[in-house]
Amino acid sequence: MLPFLLQYGCDVPLSGQRLGGYVPQAGDEITFNLAFIIMSICIDVHLLSGKHASVEVETDASVESLKRRAQSALVVPSRGRLLNSSGEVLDGAQTVTEAKLTSGDVLTLHVNQVQLQATKDYAGFAALLGHGSVATWGRAGCGGDSSAVQEQLRDVQQIQTSEYAFAAVICDGSVVTWGNGRFGGNCSAVQEQLRDVQQIQASFGAFAAILGDGSVVTWGNPFYGGDCSAVQDQLKNVQQIQASFEAFAAILGDGSVVTWGDANHGGDSRRVQHQLKNVQQIQASHRAFAAILHDGSVVTWGDADYGGDSSAVQDQLRDVQQIQASDDAFAAILRDGSVVTWGNGRFGGDSSAVEDQLRDVQQIQASHQAFAAILGDRSVVTWGNGYSGGDCSAVQDQLRDVQQIQASGHAFAAILGDGSVVTWGSAGYGGDSSAVRDQLRDVQQIQASKNAFAAILGDGSVVTWGNALYGGDSRAVRDQLRDVQQIQASCGAFAAILGDGSVVTWGNDYSGGDSSAVQVQDVPALLTCQDGHPEAINVQQVTRYNAERQSAIGMMSWAKGAHPYW
Repeated sequence: MLPFLLQYGCDVPLSGQRLGGYVPQAGDEITFNLAFIIMSICIDVHLLSGKHASVEVETDASVESLKRRAQSALVVPSRGRLLNSSGEVLDGAQTVTEAKLTSGDVLTLHVNQVQLQATKDYAGFAALLGHGSVATWGRAGCGGDSSAVQEQLRDVQQIQTSEYAFAAVICDGSVVTWGNGRFGGNCSAVQEQLRDVQQIQASFGAFAAILGDGSVVTWGNPFYGGDCSAVQDQLKNVQQIQASFEAFAAILGDGSVVTWGDANHGGDSRRVQHQLKNVQQIQASHRAFAAILHDGSVVTWGDADYGGDSSAVQDQLRDVQQIQASDDAFAAILRDGSVVTWGNGRFGGDSSAVEDQLRDVQQIQASHQAFAAILGDRSVVTWGNGYSGGDCSAVQDQLRDVQQIQASGHAFAAILGDGSVVTWGSAGYGGDSSAVRDQLRDVQQIQASKNAFAAILGDGSVVTWGNALYGGDSRAVRDQLRDVQQIQASCGAFAAILGDGSVVTWGNDYSGGDSSAVQVQDVPALLTCQDGHPEAINVQQVTRYNAERQSAIGMMSWAKGAHPYW
């Protein structure tokens, strides 16, 4: 223990402060024991957005601890990296002293913010990168090629997809589209109207945008709801929009509903218009809608074979809490934990065979033609088409302590409390995981394409099963699948975001399973802002190769404040 001698009034400002009951005077010599002094410093931590916070940390604390405090202060996700003033990533295992940090230092917290979207069925992926640019791959005519609008894709806030097209909302409230023009990939006819866009919803082949003033702008195939001119005057103070396959339903501020699109898909609600009051939320099947009212009752419309007619169970639809939909039917959870179903009986609309088992239902998941309910005791009840997972009798004894369920087109996968997985349904859609059962340990989450599943394990690796042609076989990229944070799926392929912000893909090439033409990775780069303070800004590498030549359309870096879109 080393003594530390300082002269009061010269080295530290202790005037008027009591030390053990004694008030020191100028000139007094005070001895401190450094073994009992815990020094702390203040570090300024910035996000790329400009948001920042001052974080106090002890000098003997770890850099990882500093990062956690910064993430808490800035309210950001738990995954990220701290960069020093030289743009170097700090080692979380080092102490603050070992990292040579001093009070007043400015660090940058680089949060991995890559988001993935895939067209609803076929071939396109879009990656929304950390600073708002976009990279796309997959089948060009289905949204996989955004080169024609690449320069416009800056400061993107959100992306929505139809079956074969994408629509991006820019931070200034405008919209950029690409993909198949007949399915919403061309919004030029309404471009001038697309101002102050707040959110976008999509049907199979059209888009509907809610503007800041509560009005709506639509584009795309009119057969899929791309033309709302017949109800344009009614679309005022719109709060949210739901979509079926070929129609839209908008909830207004007063709780009423306006619909448009194909009448057979729910685009005509006149039959029940007088009942659509105080609507809280709307759910959609393939060709019908179901609205939950404020009093917990339900109103339905659209194709009766797809759940558009609930008259047979109307008296039971009381105190409804939530509704789940398959392609052809609906299932409503009531406040008492029971379930009411309607629609196509063979495909989930008739749960009478398991009605006595449907008690204390917590949540319901749906495949194309079946339902699976998790009960309060964490067991599972299924009904609907057995081929689609409506019959889990073969694995019923294994379905204990179920935490969550994911569905492919015709199969289910349940994560148990011990991190193992139980599957059932069509083997060609991932209903048989026996080949990888021993690998399915410590599973954290599962994503599904139409024909396969992909599970992220606790160590960040990935296990896949199902149809090999549609993402069920990831052996070709197994060595790359490390530190996986999340997975997104198209109809027949998967894309995984790694901890460093890069993306790994596999599955059907036409469904976006090959992203080799576009390399996407968040790379922190040090730039000096106009005020002279260093700050790390993402350099997004978006390099597209074509058959004739290699050309980089995006190795882009700019100082914050200097870029025209900031």
